[in-house]
Amino acid sequence: MKYLHTMLRVRDLDASLRFYCQGLGLIEKRRIDNPQGRFTLVFLAAPESPDAEIELTWNYDDEDYGSARNFGHLAFRVEDIYATCAHLQAMGYTINRPPRDGHMAFVLSPDLASVELLQDGHLPPAEPWASMPNTGRW
Repeated sequence: MKYLHTMLRVRDLDASLRFYCQGLGLIEKRRIDNPQGRFTLVFLAAPESPDAEIELTWNYDDEDYGSARNFGHLAFRVEDIYATCAHLQAMGYTINRPPRDGHMAFVLSPDLASVELLQDGHLPPAEPWASMPNTGRW
C-alpha cells in the first residue's frame, strides 16, 4: 500500500494557494482544470516529501462546506517553528495555538482546515510565543 494524497475542498483557490505555497512553502506539482465538471484540482507537496500530496479541490459553484471541523488536521515538520509562525503571522494568519513549548503550533487555513506545525527536534521556549494564549479553535 502507498499513501497518495489528502483532498481538501477550498472556497477560494487563490487564497488557499497563498496560504499553502507562500505561507507554508508547498510546491504545486500539477493542476487539472475541468470546466465541464466545473472544478479544478491542484496537487501540492512539501519539498522534503514530494510523494505525499495535498489535493486542493475547487468547485466552481458555491457550496457550504461548514466549519471544516469534521477534518482533523494536516501536519508538517518545520526547520524553525518560530520563523514559520512569524512568517505566517506577518502574512495575516492567526496562530491559534502558539508554539509555547518550542515544538508544536496550530494555524487555520483560509478554509478553516487545521494545520499542525511540528518543530524538527525541540527549541527552547521563546517570547513572544511562550506567553501567548491560544486563540479560537484548531
